[in-house]
Parts: sequence; C-alpha cells; structure tokens
Amino acid sequence: MILRSEIVPLFFQILLISLFSLGFTTAKGTKYVTYGSVLKLMNVDFNLRLHSHDIRYGSGSGQQSVTGIEVKEDGNSYWLVKAEYGKRYTRGKPIKCDDIIRLEHIATKKNLHSHLVNSPLSGKQEISAYGDYEGEGDSGDNWQIICETDFWERDDIVMLKHVDTNVYLSISGRSYTHLVGQMEVIGDYSPDSRHIEWKTMEGLFVHPADFKAHHYEHTDIQVTDHQLLLIVLQQR
Repeated sequence: MILRSEIVPLFFQILLISLFSLGFTTAKGTKYVTYGSVLKLMNVDFNLRLHSHDIRYGSGSGQQSVTGIEVKEDGNSYWLVKAEYGKRYTRGKPIKCDDIIRLEHIATKKNLHSHLVNSPLSGKQEISAYGDYEGEGDSGDNWQIICETDFWERDDIVMLKHVDTNVYLSISGRSYTHLVGQMEVIGDYSPDSRHIEWKTMEGLFVHPADFKAHHYEHTDIQVTDHQLLLIVLQQR
C-alpha cells in the first residue's frame, strides 16, 4: 500500500526535475537565498554537490547517508531551506548571515544532521540525514550560516556550522568504492579548512513578492511548496 506521505514527495521530486530540466532556475531573479527556497549546494574546493538518498550507513549511526556527488543533474541533491528546529518561518524572507537554518532533503524529507559519531571513511564527525516522515528531527538538524555580508546572497561563498557540536560541513576527499563519483561528507572542527566552503547552484529561490508574508507551520510544507512550483511555472 502506498501512503499519501510517500506519493507527495515523489511527485514533488518529479516536478522539480522537470522544472530544472527546462531551465527554470530562479523565481523573479532574487539575489538572496530565502526561506522556502529549494536549492543545491556545491562544495567549492571539490566541485561536488551535497547529496543524499535512501541508503543507510553500514556503520556509525546507521542513519541515512549524505555524500558529495559529481553529477549536476541528480534530483537527490535538492534541499529545502527551513527555519531552525521548533521555529516557523516566513516564506520568501531573506536569510541573514548567522541565521540558524535546517536543510530538508526533498526526496526523503529528512534533515541534514550531525552528532558525535565517527564518519565511516575518515573517522571525522558523521553527517547524516535524519527525521520522521513529516520532516521533523531534533536540534542536531540546526546549522548556522556563516557569511561576510548582511544576508546570504546566492553568489556568496558560505560555511555551515553545526550548532550542537561546532563542526563545519565539509568533504573529506575520500571516495566511496560502492558509490561511483561520490565522496564522504563530514563535520570538520577547523574553521580554516579549505574544504568547508559552499555555494548555491541550481535552485528555485522564492522572491518575497511571490507570496504574502504569512507564517506557515511545518505541517503545511507539502502543500505550500507544491503550490510554489506550480505558481512559478505559471509565471514563466
């Protein structure tokens, strides 16, 4: 039996892939990364996109694995930008530097997560995807956006600092033998590492003018973000 919660993310992913294959990469050309946006993040040093999939680690926490992937077109590299755990957000509101956010993996609805567990290849801190079928996890899903301006701009190089453990989202440089073209994503304690810089790439960036300034509970996300994509398609 297929549950509704399984159908919606699948349809949402198919619609996203169709959207970006047609070249619809932005909403009204906003230069900011905003709450409710859907995007891909690329590691600047390795040119790999932050990626996840419904495959669990064989060691460590056993949670859903997160990797860096070479392929640009893979739909499993899209993430939804949300407010920190337990908070609501205004869709289309620009994200300030030092804001605390969560990134929800579109295809599986799990959040980018870290904790005090060793990573499988390098023994650094494990990065996983975690949460229930409603996209809710815990404080281990919180990441602080580190950037040098007032707001997170789409062309900015940023760092993501894990709030609970103070590590930075990074790539170790070690490759998985069973996942071709994918490297290990880790938490790195060094703020000086050259592997901790990220940049937004493909995505749908919600412009404040696209929506009224309403707050949405997280339980509304499946419907409202689906509507968001349809509205953008209608505006093209």
